[in-house]
Amino acid sequence: MEINAKMVKELREKTGAGMMDCKNALTEAKGDMDQAIVILRKKGLASAQKKATRIAAEGMIGHYIHAGGKLGVLVEVNCETDFAARNEQFQALVKDIAMHIAAQNPLYVKRDDVSAEVLEKEREIYREQARGSGKPANIVDKIAEGKLESYYEMVCLYDQKFVKDPNITVQELINNAVAKIGENIQVRRFARFKTGEGLEKRSAEAPGQQ
Repeated sequence: MEINAKMVKELREKTGAGMMDCKNALTEAKGDMDQAIVILRKKGLASAQKKATRIAAEGMIGHYIHAGGKLGVLVEVNCETDFAARNEQFQALVKDIAMHIAAQNPLYVKRDDVSAEVLEKEREIYREQARGSGKPANIVDKIAEGKLESYYEMVCLYDQKFVKDPNITVQELINNAVAKIGENIQVRRFARFKTGEGLEKRSAEAPGQQ
C-alpha cells in the first residue's frame, strides 16, 4: 500500500511522533493506522503526544551568535517546570535549536503558524507550474499539495531537517528530548537577526560627488 503525506500527517497529529517515524510505522503496518500507533507506542515514540496537552510555561531564552557577531538568534523554548529548565539536556536542546535557526533561517515555528493567505498563494504558484509543464488538469491540485509539503519543510522550524543530524527533523529532536526529560517541550517563538538585512546598501559618497 502506498503511504501518502496525508496518512503520515494524520498519524503524526494522533501521536506527536516525527514524520519519518510515522512513515516508517505506517510502512511496517502496511497502512493500518491503528497498528502504526501500536508500533510507535511500543517504541516509545508516541509519548510526546500525551505530554503535548500539558501546560509548558517555564523554560528559557536561548541565544546563538555567529559570524563574528553579524548573525544572532533568540529563541524561547518552554517546558513544564523550572527544574527541567535547569536540566543540562534541556539547555543543550535550546542551544541546538538556536544554532539550527541561525543556520536554516525558518520563517515559522509550526505549520499552524502559516496563514491561509500564504498557503493559498503558494498553492496557486504550484498549480501554475504544473499547468505550465503540461500536467493533466485532474492531478494539478495533487501536485500542488505535494509541493506544499516541501514548502513546509523549507519554512517551518519543526519540519526542517535538524542541521546537526539531517536524518531527523527538529520536531523529532524535540520529541526525543520529551521522552528523556519527561515534560512537554515547545518552541514558542524566535527572532533571527543579521546585520544589514533588509537595508539597501548605498555608496559612502555623498550625492553629487564623483
